[in-house]
Amino acid sequence: MPRLTGWPQDAPAPGRHLLLLPDGVVAEEVEVLAISRFSAARWDRPPRVPMSRRDSAAQPTPGVLRLGRLSTVTGPFGVEPAVAARLGVPGDIVSAWPVDVPRERHAALAIGGDRDGLRRAFGAQQPVREEGRVLRWLIDVARRLGGAVRTDTGAVLVPEMDAALDLTVVSDRWVEPEVVLTAARRVAPQARIDAPVSSGDRLASVAHTGRALVQRPDAGIGVADADERQRLHAEADAFDAWMVAHPPAAEGFGVLIDLGADGAVSVRAETEGELPLVLHGLDWTQGEVVAYRVTWEPPELEELEAEKPSLAHRVARGRAAQVVRSIAREVQLDVGGEVADMAGFLVDPAEL
Repeated sequence: MPRLTGWPQDAPAPGRHLLLLPDGVVAEEVEVLAISRFSAARWDRPPRVPMSRRDSAAQPTPGVLRLGRLSTVTGPFGVEPAVAARLGVPGDIVSAWPVDVPRERHAALAIGGDRDGLRRAFGAQQPVREEGRVLRWLIDVARRLGGAVRTDTGAVLVPEMDAALDLTVVSDRWVEPEVVLTAARRVAPQARIDAPVSSGDRLASVAHTGRALVQRPDAGIGVADADERQRLHAEADAFDAWMVAHPPAAEGFGVLIDLGADGAVSVRAETEGELPLVLHGLDWTQGEVVAYRVTWEPPELEELEAEKPSLAHRVARGRAAQVVRSIAREVQLDVGGEVADMAGFLVDPAEL
């Protein structure tokens, strides 16, 4: 690969974000992840790779991948170990993709944790709008491919690959809770149904006791006529009775897997409003689409947003990750569809 042309060999590149990737990552992988996030993603100039050693063009030519109207990423450029050391990036980095994006910053409140290190990198003035979208994509790509991001401030962000372990199975099939429970129990026999009580169940329970369906101490306030107030109460009770006899269809359900000291894994089924961009336009996504979300719930929730979580959290996360992946694989086997990670990138079920 060509060197990082235009950079002084004794100094890092100023004023640009860099996507930094390890060995084995090809340009097509970066392209796929760009298409997964940006509808306008395309090559302005594809990278050129020599077909053989006898090719007259001895050096490959970096490509220019457009992300948006004003944003591009160019690469790959080779990174020598000495350059990587000067940049302060991990030693396994072998290629870099400089990013051109408008600089857009805005003051942001420091709420919650800083899992991706953005407050460390940018302080109170955080990237927003197009720069914010591009930067979040760079971090997600680095996490997916085992790389890093060097921001234009000089901060190096190395997102942990296991820090975003939740998966979602997206399907056009709505199945009964027992189907998902059976799939989960192939991985974790202790799995159980964990569905909230519906309003219909609550009303039926109250009706069974013989008490009034709904207590309304304030009902009829403002209505002077006693007969009219009584009529309003009777009408409301009739509606409640109808709801008991005709409960609404379930809008979702859950399965819970207790992992003891490692927390819990849940599977939540619900109709999906937002699809990964790469699934838009497919025939099977034009109707109702269901998301089966497989999520890890750690013992200490605040650790999820820590840039450097504790050893205990990382150990528990490592054990839970295998449960999440295995359950997502089994659910997809039964309901079909695709598997997406937390960044909206598709995952091959065979790799889970």
